[in-house]
Amino acid sequence: MKNVNIAILGLGTVGGGTYEILSKMNRGLIENRTGIQFTLTKVLERDLSRLEALGIDPACAVTDPDLITEADDVDIVIESLGGIDFPSAVMEKALLNGKSVVTPNKAAVAANFDKLTKAAKSSGAQFRFEASVGGGIPALTAIQEALSGNKFTEVMGIVNGTTNYILTKMGEEGWSYEDALKDAQARGFAEADPTADVEGIDAANKLSILMALCFGEYIHPDDITREGITGVTMADIEEAKAKGGKIKLIAGAKKRGAILSYSVKPTFIPNEHPLAGVSNEFNAIYVTGNAVGELMFYGKGAGALPTGSAVVGDIIAIAKTL
Repeated sequence: MKNVNIAILGLGTVGGGTYEILSKMNRGLIENRTGIQFTLTKVLERDLSRLEALGIDPACAVTDPDLITEADDVDIVIESLGGIDFPSAVMEKALLNGKSVVTPNKAAVAANFDKLTKAAKSSGAQFRFEASVGGGIPALTAIQEALSGNKFTEVMGIVNGTTNYILTKMGEEGWSYEDALKDAQARGFAEADPTADVEGIDAANKLSILMALCFGEYIHPDDITREGITGVTMADIEEAKAKGGKIKLIAGAKKRGAILSYSVKPTFIPNEHPLAGVSNEFNAIYVTGNAVGELMFYGKGAGALPTGSAVVGDIIAIAKTL
């Protein structure tokens, strides 16, 4: 059986979920399907209690990322630290050293897409980030592989579960924005500081990645026209109902000739559109290709195991080519 060595940077929600799937929950199944055994050799983590909780040997822990990016016993690096500058620098160094990288970090990928993809190309390493958009939904892999023979004309989606949960509660149960946000925070769908979600920053990061893959044009997330949901009122929601639709925070882009238009904003979606049925914390990505037509990918957009599932899929895809 082929052995592939991995290192994980950060054992938070996604890092822990990835390890759980790969080394415990589905280890036997993965080995039988792939003929590959994965060995965790390094972990960048200061909190040793996280290693203990997952049953990881403390000897794997390091605090210097160079011990991972320059290590001979690491084939694939999984970055799940969060943030932008530090993880981007570590990922770039790993890629330049010929180590393939997998990450769910949409902010880092969106902010440094060109730099990271260039580093991978220069060394021949792979850079995969399926989990950065839509959590467990395998939309990015489909866009880059199964649908790669299409010319895309549109991509749009509900790519932030926090805002979709809030708008669902406001629209279907008549909750105020404040009450819906508090409930989302209590359920773990929203952070204590929900700014990145409710102001559309998170959705803009994901749209930047989607546009780069669908249209081959990289637009920095700061350059995307963005409007959050804090200004959505019950009057807006009732007006949408009266017109036969719903208000959803839509990250969308269209390509017409040479013109690419894009935005993140609360949008009226008719009830007959598939996106109108996407409720609560669920995500959906809707693409239109000139050969395949219209497709929608739907599922859980966050969480340790759904997101970890996408990370593991990327790890396996890379391991098969090593």
